[in-house]
Amino acid sequence: MPFCYHGGMTTIGIISDTHGTLDPRAYAALADVDHIIHAGDIGGPDILRELETLAPVTAVLGNNDIPEYGQAVGRFAHPQIDGVRFLVAHYPRDVRVTAAGSAALAPGDPLPDICVHGHTHVPKLEWGPDVRPATLLLCPGSAYRPRNEFPRAIAKVEVDDGRIISARVESLLGTPLLEWPRR
Repeated sequence: MPFCYHGGMTTIGIISDTHGTLDPRAYAALADVDHIIHAGDIGGPDILRELETLAPVTAVLGNNDIPEYGQAVGRFAHPQIDGVRFLVAHYPRDVRVTAAGSAALAPGDPLPDICVHGHTHVPKLEWGPDVRPATLLLCPGSAYRPRNEFPRAIAKVEVDDGRIISARVESLLGTPLLEWPRR
């Protein structure tokens, strides 16, 4: 059963590629969220336990994770949070939904509103024809080992009653890196 939260505006914190180290600034940056999504390369169950002290966590396995998390953490996740459907996988290719379908969706599964991936360690926030049928495609970058001169980062998405209100990728110090809608 996918996670489902209802009631008022909901903030989802998105983190990826912690590789066994949860930067205290990432923990602090997620302190105000209602739900956390971890897009893989977690690096150990202790990371998820620490994040769960802040909010419920949905996580997927990355290429550096071993199945030590139990059945709650698999290759894909499909949480529905405040009426917004997420598709979460570690690899970018697994969240692309094409006419041929997606490895992460079974026939008849509802289409996602937001696709989330990790793996690249590079922040991404896309919308428009290239990400359809989803509204947004998001990678929070890496909270531990960023690439391409980006800072350590997380993402936050605000949703309300089935609508995506805003999405942003921000440094662990709160500096916006990417935003939707553009401000």
